[in-house]
Amino acid sequence: MLALLVLAIIVIVLLWYLLAGRLKEPGPTPPGPPPPTSQSAECPDVMLLSIPGTWESSSTDDPYNPQANPISLMLSVSGPLRAQFPENRLEVYTVPYVAQFSNPIAFPPDGQASYNNSRTEGTARATDVLAQRHKECPLTNFVIAGFSQGAVIAGDVAAQIGAGNGPIPEANVLGVTVIADGRRTATGPGLPTEIGDPPPTGEGAEVALRGVNVPGISMTGARPGGFGTLAPKVNSICAPGDMICDAPREALNPVNALGSLAALIRSAGNPVHALYSSNTVDANGTTATQWTVNWAAELIENAPHPPHS
Repeated sequence: MLALLVLAIIVIVLLWYLLAGRLKEPGPTPPGPPPPTSQSAECPDVMLLSIPGTWESSSTDDPYNPQANPISLMLSVSGPLRAQFPENRLEVYTVPYVAQFSNPIAFPPDGQASYNNSRTEGTARATDVLAQRHKECPLTNFVIAGFSQGAVIAGDVAAQIGAGNGPIPEANVLGVTVIADGRRTATGPGLPTEIGDPPPTGEGAEVALRGVNVPGISMTGARPGGFGTLAPKVNSICAPGDMICDAPREALNPVNALGSLAALIRSAGNPVHALYSSNTVDANGTTATQWTVNWAAELIENAPHPPHS
Protein backbone atom coordinates (compact mmCIF):
# COMPACT_ATOMS: atom_id res chain seq x y z
CA MET A 1 0.00 0.00 0.00
CA LEU A 2 2.82 2.37 0.90
CA ALA A 3 4.57 1.63 -2.41
CA LEU A 4 1.41 2.50 -4.34
CA LEU A 5 1.10 5.77 -2.42
CA VAL A 6 4.71 6.70 -3.18
CA LEU A 7 4.20 5.82 -6.85
CA ALA A 8 1.06 7.95 -6.98
CA ILE A 9 2.94 10.91 -5.48
CA ILE A 10 5.74 10.53 -8.03
CA VAL A 11 3.21 10.43 -10.90
CA ILE A 12 1.43 13.54 -9.55
CA VAL A 13 4.72 15.44 -9.26
CA LEU A 14 5.73 14.44 -12.78
CA LEU A 15 2.36 15.51 -14.18
CA TRP A 16 2.66 18.80 -12.26
CA TYR A 17 6.04 19.52 -13.85
CA LEU A 18 4.82 18.52 -17.31
CA LEU A 19 1.64 20.60 -17.13
CA ALA A 20 3.24 23.64 -15.48
CA GLY A 21 6.18 23.66 -17.85
CA ARG A 22 9.84 24.09 -17.08
CA LEU A 23 11.66 27.37 -17.29
CA LYS A 24 13.83 27.31 -20.37
CA GLU A 25 16.96 29.38 -20.57
CA PRO A 26 16.97 31.47 -23.75
CA GLY A 27 19.02 29.87 -26.46
CA PRO A 28 21.06 31.65 -29.09
CA THR A 29 19.09 34.07 -31.25
CA PRO A 30 18.66 32.61 -34.70
CA PRO A 31 20.55 34.62 -37.27
CA GLY A 32 18.56 37.16 -39.25
CA PRO A 33 18.71 37.46 -42.98
CA PRO A 34 22.20 38.26 -44.24
CA PRO A 35 22.80 41.85 -45.34
CA PRO A 36 22.22 42.38 -49.05
CA THR A 37 25.25 42.20 -51.29
CA SER A 38 23.69 44.13 -54.17
CA GLN A 39 20.73 46.34 -54.96
CA SER A 40 18.53 47.24 -57.90
CA ALA A 41 20.18 48.87 -60.90
CA GLU A 42 17.72 51.75 -60.43
CA CYS A 43 19.20 52.62 -57.02
CA PRO A 44 21.70 55.48 -56.78
CA ASP A 45 24.94 55.03 -54.90
CA VAL A 46 24.23 58.22 -52.94
CA MET A 47 21.15 60.32 -52.30
CA LEU A 48 21.45 64.03 -51.46
CA LEU A 49 18.48 65.17 -49.39
CA SER A 50 18.25 68.95 -49.77
CA ILE A 51 15.80 70.84 -47.54
CA PRO A 52 15.09 74.48 -48.52
CA GLY A 53 14.39 77.27 -46.08
CA THR A 54 11.37 79.45 -45.37
CA TRP A 55 9.70 80.76 -48.54
CA GLU A 56 11.98 78.60 -50.71
CA SER A 57 9.68 75.63 -51.40
CA SER A 58 6.05 74.59 -51.70
CA SER A 59 4.05 71.47 -50.96
CA THR A 60 3.51 70.83 -54.67
CA ASP A 61 7.04 71.53 -55.90
CA ASP A 62 8.81 68.94 -58.04
CA PRO A 63 11.50 67.32 -55.85
CA TYR A 64 13.64 66.58 -58.91
CA ASN A 65 13.16 69.91 -60.65
CA PRO A 66 12.21 72.46 -57.96
CA GLN A 67 10.70 75.66 -59.29
CA ALA A 68 8.97 77.20 -56.25
CA ASN A 69 11.79 79.68 -55.70
CA PRO A 70 14.43 79.95 -58.45
CA ILE A 71 16.81 81.77 -56.09
CA SER A 72 16.51 79.25 -53.27
CA LEU A 73 19.81 79.07 -51.42
CA MET A 74 19.83 75.28 -51.50
CA LEU A 75 19.74 75.31 -55.32
CA SER A 76 23.26 76.78 -55.20
CA VAL A 77 24.27 73.58 -53.40
CA SER A 78 22.20 70.95 -55.16
CA GLY A 79 22.68 72.40 -58.67
CA PRO A 80 26.48 72.10 -58.85
CA LEU A 81 26.36 68.62 -57.31
CA ARG A 82 23.73 67.46 -59.78
CA ALA A 83 25.91 68.72 -62.63
CA GLN A 84 29.03 67.04 -61.23
CA PHE A 85 27.75 63.48 -60.83
CA PRO A 86 25.74 61.14 -63.07
CA GLU A 87 22.29 60.05 -61.92
CA ASN A 88 23.36 56.50 -61.14
CA ARG A 89 25.96 57.91 -58.74
CA LEU A 90 23.86 60.69 -57.16
CA GLU A 91 20.14 61.22 -56.73
CA VAL A 92 19.31 64.81 -55.75
CA TYR A 93 15.99 65.09 -53.91
CA THR A 94 14.72 68.50 -52.78
CA VAL A 95 12.08 68.11 -50.09
CA PRO A 96 8.83 69.83 -51.16
CA TYR A 97 6.96 71.36 -48.23
CA VAL A 98 4.96 74.50 -47.56
CA ALA A 99 8.01 76.33 -46.10
CA GLN A 100 6.13 79.23 -44.49
CA PHE A 101 6.10 81.03 -41.13
CA SER A 102 2.94 83.00 -40.45
CA ASN A 103 3.13 86.12 -38.31
CA PRO A 104 0.89 85.49 -35.26
CA ILE A 105 0.25 89.20 -34.72
CA ALA A 106 -0.36 90.19 -38.34
CA PHE A 107 -3.67 91.98 -38.92
CA PRO A 108 -5.25 91.13 -41.16
CA PRO A 109 -3.79 87.57 -41.04
CA ASP A 110 -1.05 87.08 -43.61
CA GLY A 111 -2.59 83.88 -44.97
CA GLN A 112 0.54 81.79 -44.53
CA ALA A 113 0.86 78.36 -42.98
CA SER A 114 2.00 78.30 -39.37
CA TYR A 115 5.59 77.44 -38.51
CA ASN A 116 4.42 74.35 -36.62
CA ASN A 117 2.45 73.00 -39.58
CA SER A 118 5.19 73.88 -42.07
CA ARG A 119 7.92 72.26 -40.02
CA THR A 120 5.78 69.20 -39.33
CA GLU A 121 5.09 68.70 -43.02
CA GLY A 122 8.75 69.15 -43.97
CA THR A 123 9.93 66.72 -41.30
CA ALA A 124 7.37 64.10 -42.30
CA ARG A 125 8.26 64.34 -45.98
CA ALA A 126 12.00 64.19 -45.30
CA THR A 127 11.56 61.21 -43.00
CA ASP A 128 9.27 59.38 -45.40
CA VAL A 129 11.53 59.71 -48.45
CA LEU A 130 14.60 58.59 -46.48
CA ALA A 131 12.77 55.55 -45.13
CA GLN A 132 11.32 54.66 -48.53
CA ARG A 133 14.64 55.01 -50.36
CA HIS A 134 16.42 52.91 -47.74
CA LYS A 135 13.76 50.21 -48.03
CA GLU A 136 14.10 50.14 -51.81
CA CYS A 137 17.88 50.66 -51.88
CA PRO A 138 19.46 49.31 -48.67
CA LEU A 139 23.03 49.96 -49.86
CA THR A 140 22.46 53.60 -50.84
CA ASN A 141 24.21 56.16 -48.63
CA PHE A 142 22.88 59.61 -47.78
CA VAL A 143 24.06 63.21 -47.56
CA ILE A 144 21.65 65.60 -45.82
CA ALA A 145 21.76 69.40 -45.99
CA GLY A 146 19.31 72.15 -45.11
CA PHE A 147 19.02 75.91 -44.72
CA SER A 148 17.09 77.97 -42.15
CA GLN A 149 13.76 76.21 -41.48
CA GLY A 150 15.18 73.42 -43.63
CA ALA A 151 18.22 73.31 -41.33
CA VAL A 152 15.95 72.82 -38.32
CA ILE A 153 14.22 69.96 -40.16
CA ALA A 154 17.51 68.41 -41.32
CA GLY A 155 18.92 68.75 -37.81
CA ASP A 156 15.86 67.17 -36.20
CA VAL A 157 16.01 64.20 -38.57
CA ALA A 158 19.75 63.84 -37.98
CA ALA A 159 19.20 63.95 -34.21
CA GLN A 160 16.70 61.11 -34.49
CA ILE A 161 19.18 59.07 -36.53
CA GLY A 162 21.91 59.79 -33.97
CA ALA A 163 19.58 58.61 -31.20
CA GLY A 164 19.03 55.31 -33.00
CA ASN A 165 15.39 55.84 -33.95
CA GLY A 166 15.63 57.62 -37.29
CA PRO A 167 14.30 56.58 -40.69
CA ILE A 168 17.70 55.22 -41.80
CA PRO A 169 20.65 53.67 -39.97
CA GLU A 170 23.50 55.91 -38.90
CA ALA A 171 25.90 53.75 -40.93
CA ASN A 172 24.17 54.86 -44.14
CA VAL A 173 24.68 58.58 -43.43
CA LEU A 174 27.80 60.04 -45.02
CA GLY A 175 27.32 63.48 -43.49
CA VAL A 176 24.95 66.31 -42.55
CA THR A 177 25.37 70.08 -42.88
CA VAL A 178 22.92 72.58 -41.42
CA ILE A 179 23.12 76.23 -42.48
CA ALA A 180 21.53 78.78 -40.10
CA ASP A 181 20.06 76.19 -37.74
CA GLY A 182 17.44 77.72 -35.45
CA ARG A 183 18.19 75.08 -32.77
CA ARG A 184 21.94 75.71 -32.76
CA THR A 185 23.60 75.63 -29.34
CA ALA A 186 27.20 75.83 -28.19
CA THR A 187 26.73 73.74 -25.05
CA GLY A 188 25.47 70.29 -24.22
CA PRO A 189 26.05 66.81 -25.63
CA GLY A 190 26.28 65.76 -29.27
CA LEU A 191 27.52 69.05 -30.69
CA PRO A 192 28.29 69.36 -34.42
CA THR A 193 31.49 70.71 -35.92
CA GLU A 194 31.24 74.48 -36.31
CA ILE A 195 32.44 75.70 -39.71
CA GLY A 196 33.96 79.18 -39.49
CA ASP A 197 36.43 80.55 -37.02
CA PRO A 198 35.59 81.76 -34.50
CA PRO A 199 32.02 80.45 -34.27
CA PRO A 200 29.32 82.96 -33.29
CA THR A 201 28.73 83.42 -29.59
CA GLY A 202 24.91 83.45 -29.73
CA GLU A 203 22.47 80.58 -30.04
CA GLY A 204 19.59 79.53 -32.23
CA ALA A 205 16.38 81.50 -32.00
CA GLU A 206 14.48 78.42 -30.83
CA VAL A 207 16.98 78.01 -28.00
CA ALA A 208 16.82 81.68 -27.02
CA LEU A 209 13.02 81.52 -27.03
CA ARG A 210 12.64 77.99 -25.67
CA GLY A 211 9.30 77.45 -24.00
CA VAL A 212 7.48 80.11 -26.01
CA ASN A 213 4.29 78.56 -27.32
CA VAL A 214 1.76 80.73 -29.12
CA PRO A 215 -0.81 79.50 -31.65
CA GLY A 216 1.09 77.91 -34.53
CA ILE A 217 4.57 78.61 -33.16
CA SER A 218 6.37 76.40 -30.65
CA MET A 219 9.96 77.20 -29.77
CA THR A 220 11.37 73.79 -28.84
CA GLY A 221 14.80 74.74 -27.48
CA ALA A 222 17.94 72.71 -28.02
CA ARG A 223 17.76 69.12 -29.22
CA PRO A 224 17.93 66.75 -26.24
CA GLY A 225 21.15 64.79 -26.66
CA GLY A 226 22.22 66.96 -29.58
CA PHE A 227 23.07 64.85 -32.62
CA GLY A 228 23.93 61.81 -30.53
CA THR A 229 26.28 59.32 -32.10
CA LEU A 230 25.89 61.05 -35.48
CA ALA A 231 27.53 64.25 -34.16
CA PRO A 232 31.00 63.54 -35.68
CA LYS A 233 29.37 63.57 -39.13
CA VAL A 234 27.40 66.81 -38.61
CA ASN A 235 28.54 70.34 -39.53
CA SER A 236 26.91 73.63 -38.61
CA ILE A 237 27.39 76.92 -40.46
CA CYS A 238 26.15 80.14 -38.86
CA ALA A 239 27.05 83.67 -39.93
CA PRO A 240 27.79 86.03 -37.03
CA GLY A 241 24.84 88.36 -36.55
CA ASP A 242 22.28 86.03 -38.13
CA MET A 243 19.52 86.12 -35.52
CA ILE A 244 18.10 82.80 -36.72
CA CYS A 245 21.16 80.89 -35.46
CA ASP A 246 23.15 83.58 -33.59
CA ALA A 247 20.53 85.22 -31.42
CA PRO A 248 21.79 87.31 -28.50
CA ARG A 249 19.65 86.85 -25.41
CA GLU A 250 18.90 90.58 -25.19
CA ALA A 251 17.43 90.54 -28.73
CA LEU A 252 15.04 87.63 -28.24
CA ASN A 253 13.41 87.34 -24.84
CA PRO A 254 10.70 84.80 -23.90
CA VAL A 255 9.16 87.40 -21.57
CA ASN A 256 8.35 89.51 -24.63
CA ALA A 257 7.23 86.56 -26.72
CA LEU A 258 5.15 88.33 -29.37
CA GLY A 259 7.64 91.14 -29.92
CA SER A 260 10.51 88.67 -30.10
CA LEU A 261 8.65 86.48 -32.59
CA ALA A 262 7.97 89.52 -34.77
CA ALA A 263 11.69 90.36 -34.69
CA LEU A 264 12.51 86.75 -35.55
CA ILE A 265 10.20 86.79 -38.57
CA ARG A 266 11.76 90.04 -39.80
CA SER A 267 15.24 88.58 -39.38
CA ALA A 268 14.43 85.79 -41.87
CA GLY A 269 14.75 88.41 -44.60
CA ASN A 270 17.71 90.34 -43.26
CA PRO A 271 20.90 90.60 -45.33
CA VAL A 272 23.02 88.39 -43.08
CA HIS A 273 20.54 85.52 -43.23
CA ALA A 274 19.97 85.91 -46.94
CA LEU A 275 23.63 86.03 -48.03
CA TYR A 276 25.13 82.63 -47.26
CA SER A 277 26.03 82.37 -50.92
CA SER A 278 28.46 85.26 -50.32
CA ASN A 279 29.26 84.96 -46.59
CA THR A 280 32.72 83.45 -46.23
CA VAL A 281 33.73 80.71 -43.79
CA ASP A 282 37.53 80.73 -44.12
CA ALA A 283 40.52 82.89 -44.97
CA ASN A 284 40.45 81.67 -48.55
CA GLY A 285 37.15 83.42 -49.20
CA THR A 286 35.14 80.18 -49.48
CA THR A 287 31.44 80.94 -49.15
CA ALA A 288 29.08 78.87 -47.05
CA THR A 289 27.45 77.35 -50.11
CA GLN A 290 30.79 76.67 -51.82
CA TRP A 291 32.03 74.95 -48.68
CA THR A 292 28.91 72.81 -48.57
CA VAL A 293 29.27 71.84 -52.23
CA ASN A 294 32.95 70.92 -51.75
CA TRP A 295 32.19 68.95 -48.58
CA ALA A 296 29.35 67.01 -50.19
CA ALA A 297 31.30 66.38 -53.41
CA GLU A 298 34.16 64.83 -51.46
CA LEU A 299 31.77 62.56 -49.57
CA ILE A 300 30.05 61.49 -52.78
CA GLU A 301 33.35 60.96 -54.60
CA ASN A 302 34.65 58.68 -51.84
CA ALA A 303 31.37 56.87 -51.13
CA PRO A 304 31.14 53.11 -51.77
CA HIS A 305 30.07 51.81 -55.18
CA PRO A 306 27.57 49.10 -54.17
CA PRO A 307 27.03 46.26 -56.67
CA HIS A 308 23.83 46.36 -58.66
CA SER A 309 21.76 43.46 -59.80
